[in-house]
Amino acid sequence: MGQAASQSMSAAPSAPASCPIDHSANKPSSASSTGPAKCPIDHTKSSASAPPPPAQCPISHESSADGLNPLNQMPTLSQAPAAHQLAALPTDRETSTIPRDESSRWEYPSPQQFYNALVRKGWETPEEHVETMVQIHNFLNEQAWQEILKWERKENPSDAEPQLARFKGRPGELSPKARFWLFAGWLLPARFNNEPPFDRHDWIVRRRGGEEVRYVIDYYSAPPEPDGSPVFSLDVRPALDSVGSIKQRILAATEDVWANLREESRRNNPSQGAH
Repeated sequence: MGQAASQSMSAAPSAPASCPIDHSANKPSSASSTGPAKCPIDHTKSSASAPPPPAQCPISHESSADGLNPLNQMPTLSQAPAAHQLAALPTDRETSTIPRDESSRWEYPSPQQFYNALVRKGWETPEEHVETMVQIHNFLNEQAWQEILKWERKENPSDAEPQLARFKGRPGELSPKARFWLFAGWLLPARFNNEPPFDRHDWIVRRRGGEEVRYVIDYYSAPPEPDGSPVFSLDVRPALDSVGSIKQRILAATEDVWANLREESRRNNPSQGAH
């Protein structure tokens, strides 16, 4: 599956949250504040003779040739050590908090599966960094799900928790909103970020009663912490492909505007808050 969390977003991505893992000893190259936003995994050691692959999640979510289950878009990844692998990696898989159906939850790939996915794509990565990469990968997915729950609770506050029916990675495919913010960054680089998201996922959420809603998640890199720890920002929102989702987005935008106006009014008239 596929980091810092956003608010319920109707405009720009929210203030980023830092990864909880200490990366001060082994800093992923993507944490650098210079250069374009990219995947937090260091792929710079790939062969110099071949062009670098586009920034994306190393777990393939889209090709049936990769052994995906068409019902859940999960790849079939081997737990066997890769050829020329120098160190043993754990094969235990962590269970997420994300419901898959009424009786089960999604599982994340083990470090060994994650490493095999990197090797299959030709991305050379030291084995000692893989477990940290898996922790970041899992952390980002958990944050994305929490943002989806915020949207869902606003729409259906009394309903049971929704389920993640399936998902798909769409690296290299900019969402319309990501394109808009790139254009805004080109026009006003001092005010808006002009780096594209390093990854994109589409998650299909199943509500009580069977209704399915598509969510778009754009993953951004943010400036690192002073100690070099990477920071990420997620822009999570319902896709504008149904009347209900359009209504949700408009209401969220309206709430944000009024909240900003109230906050500005309180700053300009502090005496009003004393009554």
